Amino acid sequence: MVAQGWASEQLIKAAQAGDLESIAAVVHGAHPHVRRFARQLCASSQDAEDAAQEALIVLYRKIGSLRASAALASWMFRIVRNECLRRAQRLFDHYDDVDAAPVASAEDEVLGRLEAERVAAAIRALPDLQRRVLIMRDVLGHPGRTVAEALGVSTAAMKSNLHRARTTLRLSLRGGLTPSEVDPDPTTAGA
Repeated sequence: MVAQGWASEQLIKAAQAGDLESIAAVVHGAHPHVRRFARQLCASSQDAEDAAQEALIVLYRKIGSLRASAALASWMFRIVRNECLRRAQRLFDHYDDVDAAPVASAEDEVLGRLEAERVAAAIRALPDLQRRVLIMRDVLGHPGRTVAEALGVSTAAMKSNLHRARTTLRLSLRGGLTPSEVDPDPTTAGA
């Protein structure tokens, strides 16, 4: 039986038992799949590479704790997803720290943090492609053509998704609407 085309169940079981050659074979087989998933999920190519490397390190160190060999793919993808989300959160936290100015009172500080959390939640609620376009373009400042190429969409589709993301974000922050209330058909996000 093959687990997601990466390695046979026998090879995975040998890796779980601590066989170093088997562990190396499983990590080597997982590498292209993990990189592809990270490139689709992370906001930047550098974050994708870092997340993929982190996932492979976790695989190497903790494959013995994997309970079922068939769960290898979902386990790896969960590690990559969490790493991409952690990196995006760190980016938001960094911008919050950089933009922090002296506040007049503790109340102003609390209100500022609540607003930042509201913005971050609104961005997280955007459809996947819109969120990635918005982060790459408006937060990271990448040129439009670079964003389109990194996400595998046309420049026109990138611009359309950026416009939708900005509009949805603006409306949800003004009226407290969720992105699904602003654009009830998320299937139009990739159009």
